[in-house]
Amino acid sequence: MTDERKIPRGRLSRVAKLARAGASSGLAMLRSKDASGTAEKVAGMLGDLRGVATKVGQMASYVDGLVPPEHAEAFERHMAKLRAAAPSSSAADIRRTFAQDLEGTPEELFVTWEAEPLASASIGQVHRATLADGRAVAVKVQHAGVAEAMEADMRNASLMDFGSRAFGFGKFEVGRLVDEAKARFREELDYGLEASRYQRFGALFAGEPRIVIPEVIENRSGDRVLTTTFVEGLDFESACGRPEHERRAWAETLWRFVYGSIMLGGIFNADPHPGNYRFLPDGAVGFLDFGCVQPISNFNRRRIVCGHVALAEGDFEAFERPMSQMLSARDGTHRREMASYMRFAVSPLMDSPYRITREFAGEVVRRFRAMAKSMISLSKNDYEAMPEGILFLNRLQFGFYSVLARLDVEADYASVERSFLEDAAAAVEGLPDTKTVPKPPTRAPTT
Repeated sequence: MTDERKIPRGRLSRVAKLARAGASSGLAMLRSKDASGTAEKVAGMLGDLRGVATKVGQMASYVDGLVPPEHAEAFERHMAKLRAAAPSSSAADIRRTFAQDLEGTPEELFVTWEAEPLASASIGQVHRATLADGRAVAVKVQHAGVAEAMEADMRNASLMDFGSRAFGFGKFEVGRLVDEAKARFREELDYGLEASRYQRFGALFAGEPRIVIPEVIENRSGDRVLTTTFVEGLDFESACGRPEHERRAWAETLWRFVYGSIMLGGIFNADPHPGNYRFLPDGAVGFLDFGCVQPISNFNRRRIVCGHVALAEGDFEAFERPMSQMLSARDGTHRREMASYMRFAVSPLMDSPYRITREFAGEVVRRFRAMAKSMISLSKNDYEAMPEGILFLNRLQFGFYSVLARLDVEADYASVERSFLEDAAAAVEGLPDTKTVPKPPTRAPTT
């Protein structure tokens, strides 16, 4: 696991590495025989860079439809290393972060401390430790220099533009969408903010035995160190190999968590990548990362609830009306294109029980891109820009469907939703119908 490398922090050095990675991956798209070797090199470059660059690689590792089918297997195999096996920070860097953030050393603050990290990803790495009361904990420590590296990436317009254009957002006020992405990425650097989100999701699902949210250990956490109770369980790859009845229970729990948080809590975890889950007995799932969380406006939340109530009744037209309001879809081509896309995308509910496959997940992304492409010929009078908050809602859907596709099991998602729709409808009934997305508390991460 140990692979200690310094993060390139300068904008020019990072741009040069990204340019090489981009040129290599572009060549692989043209030469099928080079795909595996190129993907391995690109994964190495993105892993060295960490920050936003690694996040781009993580998306390529599991979101179906981003990479041409003939290269998907090679890119997924090599990019998957970026989920938990990106280069780690040195022991000296870890000790400096502890000294600055918690005014102590790992050995002073924990009874046991495993210096070898369990995982290392785009922003931090995770160590196992033990508290004085005997509890095992996971300690996430931010990589030294990653804040500066991410700021350099966010000044790199071409990299930030990639995420929007990859999903077909090219025409829809890319500058504003990029600003939304930057805000979420900056929040991921603030572990104090993430700790509050753990607590919020924990309170939301406190009565749900199959949804396991680790407890934050506040006196062992700061701006760049986050300690939570340790969740034992299978990783995603192991879970995908388990018997069908276990995979079905896990898929239904994941659906309950994602759509329950949206409709009952007005928030969602916008980073559904497979490294963020641990799979436990009896259909329980542990959720491990709350760095990227998107709040939902009351206006949108009410319409999502109304739409999903309509889907539970098998009425797509009643679903499409509030969704068109939420997406500001004007009558005519814009609304027809969106309705066609949405009817396909909600197949897991309209046609439940449903087996989400990789082909289906990829087709959702391709149809979204095709819909966006069709908008290019429209004048500005014929369509509205995507509303605030939709960028990460789409990222969630594309990534979440790709996760469920790898579990590869038929599940009754409509039945899962019926179990909480009445509570969701009651929760939104008294909310003021505002379009403004709630802003999270702002905290300046220690750098």
